[in-house]
Amino acid sequence: MTAQTLPGLEMGPLAGYLAAELGADADRPFDVQLLAGGRSNVSYRIRQDARDWVLRRPPLGNILPSAHDMRREHRLLMGMTTAGFPVPAPLALCEDADVLGVPFLVMDFVEGRVVADAADARALSPAAAREVSHALVETLARLHAIDPADAGLADLGRPDGYLERQVRRWADQWQRTRTRELPDVDALIAWLRERIPRIPSGLPSSIVHGDFRIDNAILSEDHAKVRAVLDWEMSTLGDPVSDLAISLVYWSEAGDGLRAEIDVARGVTAGPGFLTRAELVEAYADASGLDLGHLDACIVLACFKLAVIMESIHKRTLEGAQLGDAAREGQGLEAAPAALARMGRHVAEGGGIAALSL
Repeated sequence: MTAQTLPGLEMGPLAGYLAAELGADADRPFDVQLLAGGRSNVSYRIRQDARDWVLRRPPLGNILPSAHDMRREHRLLMGMTTAGFPVPAPLALCEDADVLGVPFLVMDFVEGRVVADAADARALSPAAAREVSHALVETLARLHAIDPADAGLADLGRPDGYLERQVRRWADQWQRTRTRELPDVDALIAWLRERIPRIPSGLPSSIVHGDFRIDNAILSEDHAKVRAVLDWEMSTLGDPVSDLAISLVYWSEAGDGLRAEIDVARGVTAGPGFLTRAELVEAYADASGLDLGHLDACIVLACFKLAVIMESIHKRTLEGAQLGDAAREGQGLEAAPAALARMGRHVAEGGGIAALSL
């Protein structure tokens, strides 16, 4: 049994579980590593001989209601595997509190390249950066083209009224997680409550990822293909344009103002070769064939949603409940909710996608 014990991972009972479920040897050492990221659910790489797994568990500390549902994430991975969409293969779901005290899942570790920060991006040639951009757009459009029934996920959520429910959900989460007064966030809530109900009904629905961004994708060595999409904890059935909107808010361009204040994937896509936000929209429209007439409203919602998520991370950081790199990075996220809210207001005031660069 390994002497390695990391916060949130008690290897004694876990070794027995891995032996019983996945054929590990509980009496031999495991190599355990806390993976980078982990601002939300926490991921550990666990190796023993040729076996190479990733364990996912909820975060320590403050947890938003309805978030971090490991059974749901496991079901998503099963469904995506069935549909032939690139995800890590799910291997086990444990809901026995005697093992880690919380539910967790185990999945295959996927080899490949992750563009996690600006240094990773600078290592790409302009041609490779363009390939990455197109691979991400094509993968997102491919996700939205999946029939949920083919993935066994037809009952994953209620697509009707999705955007209005998102406004209610994240407004409630804001009240639960806020650590200070941010008038711009309150202004976004008021704007969304008035604007979202005026979006025409009957728009297409699909499986949505909920947090689709460049560092949630594992790429092939030549960057031309997405080998796996990670972090499905916010996935449901809903408006596919909301996924594009989240991606656009995370995306960065040279000359960004407020976006440069948000220390999440900051500057990653600002270098030579990466598509601009406008080019991303055009490429997605071509690949998906969807009507993007309500994209601006979805971008405002994305700014609001991410502001709430960043505030939750900030709160967990203040409580000392973040782990590894996430604990250090969390110190730099205090300004993110306010910056995201201001970005959302610029878009809401008629600035459109270009307002994300202000």
